[in-house]
Amino acid sequence: MLQEIVRQCQRENPFAQRRLYDHFANRLYRLCRRYVKNPLETEEVLMNGFLKIFRAIGTFEYRSDDELEVWMKRIVVNEALMHLRKVRKDEWLWDDTPQEDSLPHHYTGPSAEADLHAEAIHDLILGLPDGYRTVFCLYALEGYTHKEIGTLLNISENTSKSQLSKARVALQALLVKNGYSYERK
Repeated sequence: MLQEIVRQCQRENPFAQRRLYDHFANRLYRLCRRYVKNPLETEEVLMNGFLKIFRAIGTFEYRSDDELEVWMKRIVVNEALMHLRKVRKDEWLWDDTPQEDSLPHHYTGPSAEADLHAEAIHDLILGLPDGYRTVFCLYALEGYTHKEIGTLLNISENTSKSQLSKARVALQALLVKNGYSYERK
């Protein structure tokens, strides 16, 4: 099904473009939301991402549905990163402000009373400073290496590693602040 939609999109068929958009819009919107906090800006990033997808789909060689999704995700992630650079003028990325004075060392999972849903986790990730959140999402959720992140964000590999470490600590602090338990080891 998707293979035929891609073929039709390569012929610039607007109905096929709409079908491709409808098929992936929700997933790609959630992906954009990991990087861009403002819902209106997220919509703009998504639309710009789809414009780039439709312009570049003629060069895409369909092999599988999974490869199509990975290709589209890369375009949308790059669009979100370009948006962040433009909006924040390179000052957004490296906020080293400590999130808590004393942070726990080991997360043991939600307490019995807690009911941690994907949306709650997403909201906590959105609570991270932009730089932490960007590196965390690229590494932990998108599967980029620190070298690739460094290239994408024009930072060193070590800076990427440092930001990931700080993001994890900050996320742990947010979990504690929101009632999820930790044990020190």
